Amino acid sequence: MSTDYDPDRYVRGEMNIDAQHAAFGGFIKWSMYIALLSILVLLFLLVFRT
Repeated sequence: MSTDYDPDRYVRGEMNIDAQHAAFGGFIKWSMYIALLSILVLLFLLVFRT
């Protein structure tokens, strides 16, 4: 069981998903970096015809 669980503060139907939002934001940020790098590599290959 998670150590963050506190039965006295539990409210039915509510959930703190801040950690999931942060993880997804990081995933999207790194995905954009990889996509941009891939596009730059493809442009380099196109320009110099290698």
